[in-house]
Amino acid sequence: MGFDPAWLALREPADHAARDPGLMAQAAALVVEGEAVIVDLGCGTGSNLRALAGALPARQSWRLVDHDPALLAAARAALSAWADTASTGDDGALELVRGRQSLTVRFLQTDLTADLAPVLEGAQLVTAAALFDLCSPAWIGGFAAALAVRRLPLYTALTYDGVEHWSPAHPADAAVLAAFLSHQRRDKGFGPSAGPAATQALADAFASHGYAVTRAPSAWQLGPAQSGLVASLAAGIASAAAEAGLDPATTTAWAAARQTASAAIGHEDFLALPQA
Repeated sequence: MGFDPAWLALREPADHAARDPGLMAQAAALVVEGEAVIVDLGCGTGSNLRALAGALPARQSWRLVDHDPALLAAARAALSAWADTASTGDDGALELVRGRQSLTVRFLQTDLTADLAPVLEGAQLVTAAALFDLCSPAWIGGFAAALAVRRLPLYTALTYDGVEHWSPAHPADAAVLAAFLSHQRRDKGFGPSAGPAATQALADAFASHGYAVTRAPSAWQLGPAQSGLVASLAAGIASAAAEAGLDPATTTAWAAARQTASAAIGHEDFLALPQA
């Protein structure tokens, strides 16, 4: 499945504001300056790098991984615009300077359901954002095993947890959410998705390999300042609910009523640390 770069740009400020700062600081402290790589899975347009880079050492090396070549191209463009200076090295890597920091960014187009060895090669930290709710519990279990063999830490942010509070309330809130959650558990390319149970699946999988796991809430808090995101989010939820079988008249009316609503949309951040 693919994502629209415009949607990813719309949600980026809310994503960055929602992250748990303590968990992000713990993850950043794991990164030692040098050639070891920070691997970002399902990188989209590079939002996770932009969120983390400022907390990391002055010299950074990244591997951005996505299945969609169009998103990798969008990431290259967005990161070049974000940086103070950007150039392309002889090996195709993007060389960025932003403030005191210099970053080497390489891009890997691959299917994460295939061999993870090239993805994880030379990694120091594995990261992701808004990814694991799209993955199946079985895939999460295999992924945790692959990291455990290499004793790699995982930091992931903004995994959807299925908790939504819209204001003002609407008579169709419960029905729309139930249909949306049903849709979210469909196969998104990794097998039947864990959906809102993904963080628990991560916790169980990594704990079974002796990792210490920490979870922290990172809900979107959306109001008038995020009206564009609210409207787009409501339209997307309504469309998915209709695809899941809810009466389209109900979903259309619900989305229309949500154009100027406020919402708290639940997510969780997660950190898994290998133990000695």
